[in-house]
Amino acid sequence: MLDIVRRLADDLAKTATAPLWPLIDPDLLTCLSLTHRLQQTTAALTARLVHEAAGRGIPAAQGHRTTARWLQAQLLLDPSAARDLAHQATHLAELPLLQQALIDGTVNTRQAAVIAAAVTAIPATLTDLDHDDEAGAGDRPESDPPSSSSDPAGARPALGDPAAPGDPVAPGDPVAPGDLGAVGEPGAVGDSGAADEPDLSAGAIAARAEAVLLEMAARFPAHRLRRLGDRILAHVAPEIADRADEAALRRQEARAHRSRFLTLSPPVDGMVQISGQLSVEDAATVAAALHPLCTPTPGDDRSPGQRRADALVDICRLALRTRALPEDGGEPAQVTVTIAYDPLTARLGIGTLDTGDRISAETARRMACDARILPIVLGGAGQVLDAGRTRRLATGALRRALVARDRGCTFPTCDRPARWCDAHHITPWSHGGATTLSNMVLLCRPHHRLVHDPTTGWTARLGDDGLPEYLPPTWTDPTRQPRRNDYHPRT
Repeated sequence: MLDIVRRLADDLAKTATAPLWPLIDPDLLTCLSLTHRLQQTTAALTARLVHEAAGRGIPAAQGHRTTARWLQAQLLLDPSAARDLAHQATHLAELPLLQQALIDGTVNTRQAAVIAAAVTAIPATLTDLDHDDEAGAGDRPESDPPSSSSDPAGARPALGDPAAPGDPVAPGDPVAPGDLGAVGEPGAVGDSGAADEPDLSAGAIAARAEAVLLEMAARFPAHRLRRLGDRILAHVAPEIADRADEAALRRQEARAHRSRFLTLSPPVDGMVQISGQLSVEDAATVAAALHPLCTPTPGDDRSPGQRRADALVDICRLALRTRALPEDGGEPAQVTVTIAYDPLTARLGIGTLDTGDRISAETARRMACDARILPIVLGGAGQVLDAGRTRRLATGALRRALVARDRGCTFPTCDRPARWCDAHHITPWSHGGATTLSNMVLLCRPHHRLVHDPTTGWTARLGDDGLPEYLPPTWTDPTRQPRRNDYHPRT
C-alpha cells in the first residue's frame, strides 16, 4: 500500500503543475469534479490512517495525551483542524456506510461531519428521553396510569414499547414517505401484510437516520443538511420525535450556556478582533437590539457588517449615557482618555485610553464632544500636578434642550432619533468652544465622525433662525448651499 500511495502522491504532484490551457471547457469541468472526488477519497483514507494509528497507541507512545495533540505535532495542524480530523476518524470508523460514501465521493467532508454529528447524537438524545420518562413515572400518582383509554390522543408510546405507526412525512418535508420506506420506515408493511412494530432501539434509529441523511446529501449542502439532521427523528422515528427533540434542545441549551464567551483581542493595526459564541436565546436578544440600527438608509454606503459593528457600539454608548450600569471602581462606567495638551498652541495631542491603547488627536476631540471630562495637568516627566473635578459637558438640562430643538440627528436626510446621538460642539471644546445650546448640535455617531473628519469637507453651523444646518463640500456643491435635516418634525 505504501508504494501505491507514494506513486499517487508523485502523480498528483505532477498533475497539479500541468498546464490547463489545452483543456476544453467540458474537460475542465470534468477534471474539477474528479479532483473534488479525489479530495473526499483522500480525506477518507486519511481518517482511516489516523484511526489505525490511534488504535495502535502510537500517539501515546510518542508522548501525546490525545490523538488531536499528536496530529498537531505530526502534521503541523492548527488545534481546531487537528480536533476535527481526530473526531472524523472516530466517527467514520463507527459509521461504515458514511465512510464508504466519502470514499465513493457521494458525500463531501463537511456533509460527512454533519451526518456523523446527527447520527452519533441519537443515543444521547434517547437516553435523555428515557430519563425524562422515568422521572415522569416517578412523579405520577399511583392512581393515574401512564396512559388512559379515555385520552388516546394524549397517550404516547414510551421508548422501546410497542407503538402505532407514525404519521407520514409532510409533503413539504425533504424526504417523501416512499423514500423512508426503503430504509426501514417505522410501520412498514412486511410480507404478512400487517404493519410491523417500529424498532425504537438506539441502534435501529441511528441506522435509519444514517441512511436517510446519506440520501439527502445528494440534494442538500452541509449547512442545509445540518438543519435537517437536527430534525431527523421526525423522519425516522416520528413516534418519539417531539419528546426527543425537547430533551435534545434542553441538553443543547445547557451546553450552549456553559460554552458562552466573548473575547476582545489585543489591537493589531488599529483593529480589535471580537470573537465569541452565544446561546440561541441570547443571540436572538442581541440581534433584536442590533436590527433597528442596522437598517440601511438612503446614501448609506456602509456594508452590512459595518452597520452591525456601528450598531453594537451605539448600543454600548447608549448604555453608558443612561448611567444605569453598575459603578466601576467607585465611578460611573465610562471610557477614560489621557490627552496631551500644548498650552502654547492650544492643541490636543495623541490620546491614550484606559486600556493603554492610543488614539489620534482627531478621535480624542470627537470623544470630548459628549463625555465626562476630568482635566489632569501633567508635568514634563508625566507626573500629576493637578486634577480637576469632573464635569458633564452636555448637562441634563442642556441635553433636554438639544433634544427639544433638534429632535434627532441634524445631518441632512438622517433619521436617527435623539437617544442615539452625541452632543457635538460646533466650535470644538479643545479650541475654547463653549458648552452652550448655541454651540452644540445632535449628531449620530456615523455623522459625528464624518463632521469631525476635515477631509470630508462638511461644516456644521446654526442658521439665522438658530436651527442647525450644514455646508456641503465644494466637490458636492460648488456653491455650498446650506442643507438641513427635513426628516425630524419641527412642530
